[in-house]
Amino acid sequence: MLREHMPELVPTWERLIELAGGGDVAARMLSMVNPPPYLSGCSQGVFRGPGGPILVRNYDYAPSRFEGLVWNTAWTGRRVMGTSDCLWGLLDGVNEDGLAVSLTFGGRPVLGDGFGVPLVLRYLLETCSNVAEAAAVLARLPYHLAHSLTLADVSGEVLTAHLSPDRGVAFRPTPAATNHQDVVEWTEHAAVTRTLEREACILAMLDDPSTTAEGFVQAFLAPPLRTTTYSRGFGTLYTAAYNLPELTVDYLWLGAGWSHSLRNFQPSTHVEALVEASVA
Repeated sequence: MLREHMPELVPTWERLIELAGGGDVAARMLSMVNPPPYLSGCSQGVFRGPGGPILVRNYDYAPSRFEGLVWNTAWTGRRVMGTSDCLWGLLDGVNEDGLAVSLTFGGRPVLGDGFGVPLVLRYLLETCSNVAEAAAVLARLPYHLAHSLTLADVSGEVLTAHLSPDRGVAFRPTPAATNHQDVVEWTEHAAVTRTLEREACILAMLDDPSTTAEGFVQAFLAPPLRTTTYSRGFGTLYTAAYNLPELTVDYLWLGAGWSHSLRNFQPSTHVEALVEASVA
């Protein structure tokens, strides 16, 4: 499947297998074809006013399953910077052409034959230079789970793609996504993650002409977008703000930040304590 659908990644995949010691288990795991199912929360939106475009996202997941690594690579010749998942996949990122992508769980408990979404993000940023090119790729790939990707490029083009293993990709011009695709189909998950409330919050800010780039980013550090339910696997592990013209990312927490530049990447370390709020 990797050779058929993502041939540009095959040389890197083969090198990774070699580094892992070789063998069928490493090859299968690193291909990310039909991985174990996983659920997450997440909120994301694109600000296109003065100072933008900026793609902002909260990654809501279990802390024990977070790799905590930022990649800056040029494995296929195109420089890519983003947050690691599944060793070489990405949760969000930007490339040297100013294309940025972020993922959320799509809120549908369906499984299929296809790729895990972290490798899909890696593939888009390795091979595409803008939203239109990325949409053409997404239309032809098979997917393992339901996810929503929000894409933005430096020209201001924005698209949200609803991926599913059991139906075609649905493209929407919406500059935001949480954990449902158009309508809620998994009511229990939607209630727990407050997906509708979070989506409404992001869209209201984007519809408000007084919203600034700084205000939009800071809103992701407060409820309802930020959550601390880490014990249930849906706590906000980080907020990331990708500035497309500058090709930078700011990772943010309450009272702390960690910044990186794709053009001038400097390896560094950040330690953050994640505290679950007590319930009265």
